[in-house]
Amino acid sequence: MTGFYRNIFRMIPTVRMLNLTAAASLVALIFFSLAWELWLAPLRPGGSMLALKPLPLMAAVFGILRGRRYTHQWTSMLALAYVAEGIVRAMSDRGPSQQLAAAEIVLASVLFFSCVFYARLTTGGSRRGRRASMRSKT
Repeated sequence: MTGFYRNIFRMIPTVRMLNLTAAASLVALIFFSLAWELWLAPLRPGGSMLALKPLPLMAAVFGILRGRRYTHQWTSMLALAYVAEGIVRAMSDRGPSQQLAAAEIVLASVLFFSCVFYARLTTGGSRRGRRASMRSKT
């Protein structure tokens, strides 16, 4: 058994935990965004078109739940948009919307880091790993 596979089997609980963290933060961010824009602190009474902002996140749900590495990769980039939106609204809004923006920053950051580390730990046979194993054989 090569060194890569020996190490990946030791990391399986960590990888599983990262996938569960990504899934939980993704679902929480979807419901949180909907609640924020429809009930908690909408821009207009009754809600606005910002209630549609969780739609891009919904495209990632099944891929994240299935543990697909590619979905984790693009979801990490998508999460940065929600971090940026939270920062802008935390700086510009007042009242309860400011605290909700801080919560969005936390949820989106957890999603970002769990997706990045999941994608990092599930790389299989990267070039660097292949080069190192080739050097050790010679």
